[in-house]
Amino acid sequence: MKATFITSGRQFTVKQGDILIVNQYPGKNEGDVLTFDQVLLVGEGVNAKIGTPTVAGAKVTATILENKRGEKIRIFKHRRRKGYYRRRGHRQELS
Repeated sequence: MKATFITSGRQFTVKQGDILIVNQYPGKNEGDVLTFDQVLLVGEGVNAKIGTPTVAGAKVTATILENKRGEKIRIFKHRRRKGYYRRRGHRQELS
């Protein structure tokens, strides 16, 4: 059975046993269980239940396997011929 839910402003479609990479939840550690109540769609094919906007009583539960940091993203901007440049980096916290 598939389900589509919203978390952190993004939609995910999952089925049982899937592994997702999402933004880290503050205060949550490895082994904690998360419950997502904003389920938009449950089931597949003819048996699918579509919410208006969410399906009443539907929940998706997930366990945090690990907290880690994503790949480094480098931001570089410059002004041509002026010798001005700025370099920054960012690593997103993921679960």
